[in-house]
Amino acid sequence: MHGREGIGRLGNGGDSLAALRRRVEEIQHAGAPAAGAGRGHMGGHMALGAPLDGALGGGLALGALHEVFARDKGNGAAALGFALALAAGTRRPVVWVRQDLAALEGGDLYGPGCAAFGLDPARLILVHGADAADTLAAAEEALRHAVLGLVVVEPWGMPSRLDLTATRRLALRAERSGVPALLLRAAAEPVPSAAATRWLASAAPSHAAGAPAFCLGPPAFALELARNRAGPTGRWIVEWNAHARRFAPAPRRFAAAPPAHRPAASQGPARADGPAPVVVGAFERRAG
Repeated sequence: MHGREGIGRLGNGGDSLAALRRRVEEIQHAGAPAAGAGRGHMGGHMALGAPLDGALGGGLALGALHEVFARDKGNGAAALGFALALAAGTRRPVVWVRQDLAALEGGDLYGPGCAAFGLDPARLILVHGADAADTLAAAEEALRHAVLGLVVVEPWGMPSRLDLTATRRLALRAERSGVPALLLRAAAEPVPSAAATRWLASAAPSHAAGAPAFCLGPPAFALELARNRAGPTGRWIVEWNAHARRFAPAPRRFAAAPPAHRPAASQGPARADGPAPVVVGAFERRAG
């Protein structure tokens, strides 16, 4: 299956915003689950899996702003994968607003890849913003609609527009609609914000049980909950189960001992924590 199959593109920014509204209205008329309903939502939280839910008081809080950062420059893909997993945790539609530069630097979202993470591409509404201002404006519009399961906001870099006031606006929109907002910062450093939680994501070793060492297993992440306004912080090594759409503790893996005649190289102490979608089109703010 081609990753672009079924994707429609609109050429005009104003038309794309109207298309987003029409798409959400179609979802509402089709009888989508009410906010907080559907698999993965339990009493105002989106369940992520036992190792994370304990610290979160039951899961990721609905009606709040959350943010995900790459732990370092080489882990942008891990941050993106964590966001995909969170998007797969709801059966309701997901709006993903990406700044154009994010797609150019990090690559397009790929339909079969989303499906492999447990996210049905038919539930994904993809909106492109020309710059950070357009990206934030489109995200605020999406957060008006309580029928959605998640709004992912993906600006690129460290735009001055994305300040504490901007994150407060996103948090307020999320609180009013009950829809969680996820601010994905794959190429940025943490700064003050109104987010309820802040996650740092990096890749962790993955291996399929019972398979040769060179075989890849489930996606594995080293996650740090660096901020949690509702409870404790913590660090975990977890694997993503795309069928259950939950995280589970990654099994302990022990490195094979070197042959007796070949001493192990000195590497220093090991660290366990490690350092087809619907495209609405380009969004452009209009004066007046």
